[in-house]
Amino acid sequence: MKATLQTIADELGVSRSTVSNAYSRPDQLSPELRARILSAAQRLGYAGPNPTARSLRSGKVNAIGVLLTDNLSMAFTDPYAVAYLRGLAEAASARETSLLLLNLPKDEAAGRRVISNAAVDAFCLYCVPDWHSALELVRSRGVPVVIGEDPQAFGPEASYVGIDERAAARRLGEHIVNLGHRDIAVVAHWIVDDGVTTQVHADPDDLRYYVTGERVRGFRDAALAAGVPWERVVLINAAGNQREEGAQAAAHALDRLDRATAILCTSDVLALGVLDALRVRGLQAGRDVSVTGFDDIPEAEAAGLTTIRQPSVERGRLAGELLLDPPEDPALRRLTLPVSLVVRSTTGPNTAKEKS
Repeated sequence: MKATLQTIADELGVSRSTVSNAYSRPDQLSPELRARILSAAQRLGYAGPNPTARSLRSGKVNAIGVLLTDNLSMAFTDPYAVAYLRGLAEAASARETSLLLLNLPKDEAAGRRVISNAAVDAFCLYCVPDWHSALELVRSRGVPVVIGEDPQAFGPEASYVGIDERAAARRLGEHIVNLGHRDIAVVAHWIVDDGVTTQVHADPDDLRYYVTGERVRGFRDAALAAGVPWERVVLINAAGNQREEGAQAAAHALDRLDRATAILCTSDVLALGVLDALRVRGLQAGRDVSVTGFDDIPEAEAAGLTTIRQPSVERGRLAGELLLDPPEDPALRRLTLPVSLVVRSTTGPNTAKEKS
């Protein structure tokens, strides 16, 4: 017969609650009594309280739900996501909490089912469109939430750890225009939803995805301040945030008579693909065409990529700490982290003849 808490209690002549305390509230027992209970449990083949039953009683499952887009593989393949989740995991493991990666499908009904069925104590919204109806369901769960994109998307009740995306992108744009570049292309993921790598014509103020929109708007701010009409900038949608998509997108900026002298990318991954495209065409980054990225992933330094460095691991760690050990002051639960412009060899002065 399978051993239970009552089996051990009968064996030792103590109450069932005393045996339970040996597992859930050891401070309530003397070390000697607890040792006797654990020894009897091992001898009788008792593995410990049922974790599901224990979580139902306590209302805690010791898990953070990490909401991702419909592409769950990004948690393992996107270098920035890997670094962010590493920081989040460090904070969680230090507090004996696990991470549950949740795939949020584009189908909103399916997304709501994911939220409803998630056995978690808190949600980390890593990469979720702010218009997705599942967010209302997250709010209705009444558990702690931390967001990392639009600080206004969820309301003041949510914690926030992010960066000023627009100001950071403007710094990149200012670096490029100060080098004399006026024939500029922008390569970005999620300008449009149709998953096609192509040149597009879009008003930056109308872009739906917060991070993409803010970074493109920051590039526009720098261009307009330098007297470069936004209509002159070539805007290219990359079908995905993959290196190969960056290379395909670069073709729309490079294979034309009025070739861009600078290409601004909304991620390092896309920028690495642009560098691949330059090499195929016998062009040198920083001499023939300047290229910038965003994030400063490990591969960026090896490639000599000019980029914005943001604290990815620290950002994830702070998000976890705000969920699991939030400060009492609400103002301390809204963090905007500093970034820095890292200038490397992929950017240089514009040596091409300026258009009339």
